[in-house]
Amino acid sequence: MTRSWPLALACFLLVSTAMAQTKIAVVDVQGAILQTEDGLRAAAGLKRYTESRQADLDKRQEDLMKEQDDLRKQARVLSRRSIQRRSEHWQRRMVEVQSKFIEYNKQLQKKQADMMGPLMRKLFRAIRRAAGRRGVDVVIDKAAVPYASSDLDLTDMVVQLYNSGDVGEDEPEKKPAPAEEKK
Repeated sequence: MTRSWPLALACFLLVSTAMAQTKIAVVDVQGAILQTEDGLRAAAGLKRYTESRQADLDKRQEDLMKEQDDLRKQARVLSRRSIQRRSEHWQRRMVEVQSKFIEYNKQLQKKQADMMGPLMRKLFRAIRRAAGRRGVDVVIDKAAVPYASSDLDLTDMVVQLYNSGDVGEDEPEKKPAPAEEKK
């Protein structure tokens, strides 16, 4: 055991030295994307998209509420059979509205992914460019860090690079090397 402490100390010093040389920065990824021209346009487009679907859902719910109200009011004068048929019809319409809500949510998620995917790829290229200019080895999303000194924040630089188009090119997708044929 007494022989291993010099080895442990050497490992600790080696790791400490390596960590001391690693430069870290932070970027507010969500905030940065919302400060870009593309991000603002995408957010406005998603808002319009969501509002139109929400208006449709609100109208459908309002119609259901009116129908339910009418059903309650007429419950005393309608036959049991008639009330049952109208209740079943109302329940089917309620399920349709719930299904429409789920469908709209799926469509919204797809639209968000379609719109935000290219923006995020461009933002990550801007982050790489900013990190390279500052000599930074690691960039962490500011949302994942409880505290970071403001001099470590690259967000403004990233937004400027993004908006100026100075982000470099997309890296080509890496395709796996063809496997050698077995003989």
